[in-house]
Amino acid sequence: MQNQAPCFSSLRKDFPMLSKKMHGKPLIYLDTAATSQKPQAVIDAISNFYQNEYGTVHRAVYELALHSSQEYQAVRELIQAFINAEKMEEIIFTRGATESINMVAYSFGKAFIKPGDEIIISAMEHHANIVPWQIVCQDRGAVLKVIPMDDSGQLLIEEYEKLLSPRTRLVAVTQLSNSIGTVNPIKLMAKMAHQAGACILVDGAQSTPHLSVDVQDLDVDFFVFSGHKMMGPTGIGILYGKAELLNQMPPSQGGGDMITSVTFDETIYNSLPLKFEAGTPMIAEVIGLGAAVRYLQAIGLDKISEYEQTLLTYATEKMKEIDGLRIYGNAPHKGALISFTVDNIHALDIGSLLDFKGVAVRTGHHCAQPVMERFGVKAMVRASFCLYNNQEEIDYFVEALKSIIRTLKPH
Repeated sequence: MQNQAPCFSSLRKDFPMLSKKMHGKPLIYLDTAATSQKPQAVIDAISNFYQNEYGTVHRAVYELALHSSQEYQAVRELIQAFINAEKMEEIIFTRGATESINMVAYSFGKAFIKPGDEIIISAMEHHANIVPWQIVCQDRGAVLKVIPMDDSGQLLIEEYEKLLSPRTRLVAVTQLSNSIGTVNPIKLMAKMAHQAGACILVDGAQSTPHLSVDVQDLDVDFFVFSGHKMMGPTGIGILYGKAELLNQMPPSQGGGDMITSVTFDETIYNSLPLKFEAGTPMIAEVIGLGAAVRYLQAIGLDKISEYEQTLLTYATEKMKEIDGLRIYGNAPHKGALISFTVDNIHALDIGSLLDFKGVAVRTGHHCAQPVMERFGVKAMVRASFCLYNNQEEIDYFVEALKSIIRTLKPH
């Protein structure tokens, strides 16, 4: 196959779900931006833990619990290296990127946000990076400001600069847009935020599975991502935060493990990271996330990114040939996803008919309704690509799309 990297073509067999059929057709999975399929290595790691190694962590001295605790902590060290955090205690296990953002919103808001302060987000944010900040602003009497974007889907950095002020306390922005694929200049935006005396939180749910992330190089204060979008299980995510900030922030939940001592008169909170990890943690999910990270590292994030960009370029050129099809998000630096509409055909109809042909895509507002409003549409179709996709699948998808358009196009 032309331009098909041999090492990637062999990876497909690692994902058992991709051998399934849907409506009698081979599954072509183009919805990784929503959630990724899982390699056998991750499935085996979780199954093995439950079958052969399962025990609680941090709470017992018997051998099984000690072993589980060691494996659990090993994943924390792995994540620290994966995103190049300075300290292991800066890695907080959460249930996902959404919970991570909400934890920061609650704790940072309580510690640092006062009436009249300002929080800046962007016009391309996922609802998970909009709603928590609206809640904080309502609770703390702060003001929410929004960085606009142009018709290509790029943030207007000069407008961002104008929004920054001595009252700005936090900037919350995605690294890679889930709706239109734009990759934002996070290092520059972090520098600008810090020059204004503000902190920055970055939503890395879409970027972490596909790009090399170095939180120290980016100099971000908080960085969040989810396991299920990067070959790992659901119900596990990461909050990275600079230790000096996390130490000043109150815990967002109370319970076991997050304390040093409890009396009816006083509770003394535990040190990082346990201060933010109340209750029995997601032990098996953490083990699964560790297996997922090792899987990605074995391939190499730079290689993954390069390969996925070839798929994006190939699919974009093919889709541009279709009359009446409009692609949203044409930034020069873009992740491997394409959101589009077709004239006079509803996105839901396209998605439903593609499903009958075995093709899985996302339809709707992609949890980014302000993006839909910005571009004047109610819904889009999104095809997102991953290391287990190939050009043959794109060819099938495009031909299926053309067939559907011919069927549905008004005569």
